[in-house]
Amino acid sequence: MSFFSGPSSPPGCTSIQEQRERWERKRSRTAKELVQTEQRYCQQLELINTYFVEILKAKRTLKPDVRENIFSSIKDIHSVNQSLLVHLENGYYGRGFDQFCPHLNHYNTYVDNIYNSSKVLRIQLKKNKAFRRFKILQEERPQFSDQRLEDLLQLPVLRIDQYKHFLQDLAANTSPDVPEFQQISRAVDAVCETSQRIQNNTRRHENHLQLCRVQKLLKGQKTKVLAAGRWYIREGWLKMVPQKGAEAKPKMFFLFSDMLLQAKRCSPLHPTNGDKFAGQHAYPLHDCSVEKVFGHTRSQGGLLSLTFPKAKLLLMSNNQEELNDWYLSLTSAVRKLQIQSEVYLRDDLNRRPLHSERDDTHANRKRNMVSFETTEHAHRSSAEWESSAPKRMKPSDAAEYSEETSSSSCVIL
Repeated sequence: MSFFSGPSSPPGCTSIQEQRERWERKRSRTAKELVQTEQRYCQQLELINTYFVEILKAKRTLKPDVRENIFSSIKDIHSVNQSLLVHLENGYYGRGFDQFCPHLNHYNTYVDNIYNSSKVLRIQLKKNKAFRRFKILQEERPQFSDQRLEDLLQLPVLRIDQYKHFLQDLAANTSPDVPEFQQISRAVDAVCETSQRIQNNTRRHENHLQLCRVQKLLKGQKTKVLAAGRWYIREGWLKMVPQKGAEAKPKMFFLFSDMLLQAKRCSPLHPTNGDKFAGQHAYPLHDCSVEKVFGHTRSQGGLLSLTFPKAKLLLMSNNQEELNDWYLSLTSAVRKLQIQSEVYLRDDLNRRPLHSERDDTHANRKRNMVSFETTEHAHRSSAEWESSAPKRMKPSDAAEYSEETSSSSCVIL
């Protein structure tokens, strides 16, 4: 948007002045809202520390480790934010956040523990009658204004996101020539890093809940879904086309970041597993190739061809949109695994030490000596084997061996 000055003013003078005035008005509104919300936030932190942390510590209603798991670093956060509030109320926004950001480690500790905190709190409210009664009495105080402890404990996580927006608005409406601009810009970067940490923790927690949900859907314990580094992607019904032209049968497929799990529904008449699935095959995606096959369903859906080192699947869907979503999800998962493998291989090659020519000569000489000794040992071992009779296996040992070598219901290909 351009502004044109009158004939009595130099060109551009009025537009620059008006822009600066707009910046100042926006900055003043943001600063005022920041101070007001920070005052309220510090009051809420003080409620937690005064009426919960300190009293619980004095009364010993909770064990020290349990109290630490629930409240984590909330006391340190309160102390840091009280100092920040003093600077903000005096108008030193850049200086306040410049001194606040080095203490964001307290927030990092808190956000990393927030899901564990909620879990421990639920357990204590269920099992600890004295703590349950104490919590109800404290929340009934007029200072809490019908706020529950569960909601108050979430405030530091929410406040980080608020800081990010406040600081971004302050930086956008502060002149780069002002020394405070550099302080605010550094604070934006630091707070955004903690905000990203919160988002990553949320994604990991939601993924863990999805893995737990799928694990509960599967019958028995032979099919393991919970694994480190595994991410849930999607699930759904697809028709599996046999290689010999038999009738296509619907199967439930669960797609993860490293494997495709095929399952079938258990009998609805089963007393305990009527709503569950039985895992049949787990297909690793490391060496998988995915292709689209058209023309077999009269333009209503199509076929996906999945080729694994030891198996090949033809999956059919009558829904074109669903088939495209499966194709995109599968190709994306396979591509990410390939990129990870290339990165690991490159890093492994970079970590290998460089040997000198002299070391290689010494290694070759040592290898020749070892091979000569191994040859002699092999001749002696073969002679001893021919002269000795093979041992017979006891029936009990044979039964144990057959049980160990038997395959599970979910075959990993």
